[in-house]
Amino acid sequence: MVTTPDPKHLDHHHRDTLARIFGHPVGHNIEWRAVLSLLEAIGAVERSHDGKFVVALGSEVETFDEPAGKDLDVQQVMDLRRMLTGAGYVPDA
Repeated sequence: MVTTPDPKHLDHHHRDTLARIFGHPVGHNIEWRAVLSLLEAIGAVERSHDGKFVVALGSEVETFDEPAGKDLDVQQVMDLRRMLTGAGYVPDA
């Protein structure tokens, strides 16, 4: 039986970050540290020797560069949306 991850087990900061990732239009003030905290709570995050972050979430694996500033760019948000959706995560309705 396949189960869909339940974002209700996440704390309010993680649920807020999840909602920001899926917000329309794409937010330009989604902080990397908040996203990293969310990903660590729901998956496995490993920093590779080249400074990139390898994230495993269910069957999804994605590599992310740490943003130059504190916020993610639009492409990183879109990559996160794809990964989270593929793993069954969506924001609270």
